[in-house]
Amino acid sequence: MLCTDQRGTFSGRTQELPDGAVAGKHLIALVSEYGGEGPLDMIDISMEMEQQDCPFIDTTADHNVSFSSFQWEFDESTRELETRMVVQADERGALDSGLRALKDHSNTHEYHLLKRWDDIAHIRTTVDETDAMRTIRTNDGYITGPFYIESGSELWHVGFDSEECADRTLSELEENNEYAVLTRQQNSMPDLQELVMNANPAMHLIEGGRELSDVERKTLEAAVEDGYFESPRETTLGALAEEFDISKPAVSKNLRRGQQKVIGRMVDVLDDINRA
Repeated sequence: MLCTDQRGTFSGRTQELPDGAVAGKHLIALVSEYGGEGPLDMIDISMEMEQQDCPFIDTTADHNVSFSSFQWEFDESTRELETRMVVQADERGALDSGLRALKDHSNTHEYHLLKRWDDIAHIRTTVDETDAMRTIRTNDGYITGPFYIESGSELWHVGFDSEECADRTLSELEENNEYAVLTRQQNSMPDLQELVMNANPAMHLIEGGRELSDVERKTLEAAVEDGYFESPRETTLGALAEEFDISKPAVSKNLRRGQQKVIGRMVDVLDDINRA
């Protein structure tokens, strides 16, 4: 079965994504190895999970911090999960207490603070395999997206190669965990190929959003929310200027700069999609 290979059963290794066309060829090659017996479908499930044995969930339940993973790798020999995460808090004190709690948790085996910026930290950890991890791996499940943990619960994105595997896993998870399925969809081979081939354009668009200054972002958000770009307009440049307590030329300048960055990125993305 395809779902028993090493591509993602809680390994989820991050690496630089290849060019969209090349990524598509990798996916097609994967299908060829599968045997070409009918369409390759993936059952993609997003769920909110509350585990009783997860150090990250325990930490966020007791401290006002959140964790976002961007790399994870499961070690078969030690039954441990290594992760690299971004930890965020509302203020430095909350981050300090949250990091201490995670470091001292009985299920945390390794903890390394890699970098810190005021109330944000970049960490590497090694933790025990949890009951939920074990259940998903036993049923040939795999991680399809990053974890996000906040307020005692965790957002998971998991995939299965058959409805039977997905249903069996969800049934077994109920024994020792609490969860809610947020979305469940079946992605066909064309869907998966389009996802892989358009990953780079999507990241390019996200990077464009990061280029916006705080003032540009807030100005664009206000303009959209207040209906400045509607036809007919539901607000005026003068109203936006009053909202930010600046002159009309100043708010117009902020709008133009923000639009230029976002639209410029969008044009690049459309070119990438057309080439793919």
